Amino acid sequence: MRNLRKAYRDMVAVDGISFAVPPGEIVGLLGPNGAGKTTTVNMILGVLEPGEGAITIDGIDLLKRRSAALSCTNFAAVYAALPGNLTVEQNLRVFGMLYSVPSLSDRIDALVEQFDLKRFRGTRSGVLSSGEQTRLSLAKALLNRPKLLLLDEPTASIDPAIARTIRATIRSFAQENQSAVLWTSHNMYEVEEVCHRVFFLSHGRILLEGDPRLLPREHGAANLEDLFVQVANEQLHDGIVR
Repeated sequence: MRNLRKAYRDMVAVDGISFAVPPGEIVGLLGPNGAGKTTTVNMILGVLEPGEGAITIDGIDLLKRRSAALSCTNFAAVYAALPGNLTVEQNLRVFGMLYSVPSLSDRIDALVEQFDLKRFRGTRSGVLSSGEQTRLSLAKALLNRPKLLLLDEPTASIDPAIARTIRATIRSFAQENQSAVLWTSHNMYEVEEVCHRVFFLSHGRILLEGDPRLLPREHGAANLEDLFVQVANEQLHDGIVR
């Protein structure tokens, strides 16, 4: 992402941000509501066109070759539910066909096993619990072994034991496939556990960047959650938390 900017009339949602997510790295995109996270993610997904700037995914210019760039990308979010009238298997098969996933039946078998969805294979996704729907969304997100994986609150509505397993799954996936992962979350414990680096957004700008385990101490905060709160309350000035 280079010099991304997006404005809605007089309101600037994203104000000239630049960052990269290298292969195999999990990067947290953090900030309070209204900081510009969702707008940034939507620009990376090609849902919104930047007012200025450029986005390159696996060497492909998103604005010039949208289909090619998005073919190596995938996404999961609690607010992006899969079609509820399709079964678990039908959802995975439809999206697998859209992504031209090779050996699709074998890939579906592996994912329903990995995300503990085997017994729901013939169940319509609309009647699954919120946690089961989240697991299905994550299975869909890994279907095409994306080079860029975008996860927005990926463990929401999941009990702690399964959330821990999913975090381990995503870490292994990123490392084994050398995929870049952009992870947004309000769970600072999760971010500290899973992310190699984080960016704090405030008013559409990157305010802080660094290792989530070191940043709090560097800025005089007790922990990452306290640092998040102080950034959200605009108590960070000149690199010092007040």
